[in-house]
Amino acid sequence: MFTKISIRWLRRALKMVAVLLTVGLLLGIFMGGAQPMAVGLVPAPWDKLVHAAVFAVLAGAIGFASGLYGWRMLLLSFWGAVLVGALDEWHQMYLPGRSAGLDDLASDAAGAALGAAALLQRERFQKWFFSHH
Repeated sequence: MFTKISIRWLRRALKMVAVLLTVGLLLGIFMGGAQPMAVGLVPAPWDKLVHAAVFAVLAGAIGFASGLYGWRMLLLSFWGAVLVGALDEWHQMYLPGRSAGLDDLASDAAGAALGAAALLQRERFQKWFFSHH
């Protein structure tokens, strides 16, 4: 069914996708967020949902790209995404028309927690799957 070579190749390919996704999200957050069109792009309260979704994906991508497992991966994914959120809020203090907010950072952290939780579930599923096949 699955050979060691195909599993190894799939893991490498997925890790590369996660690295590219992480870089793409960072570019979008910092470069895209600095564009004038980003001001008021998503109206409140929907902007908090967008923050949470983006940072959930970012946390998942960071954790998957890291190649770590267990609590190390979960800590890196969560705190890495929260750090990006904090840096983004700090960055926004210096952008015309933008403002930093603890409410945005809280949404980022909630999303990061969801992303880390999804990684935990993925890890549990992976252990179950490979133990039964």
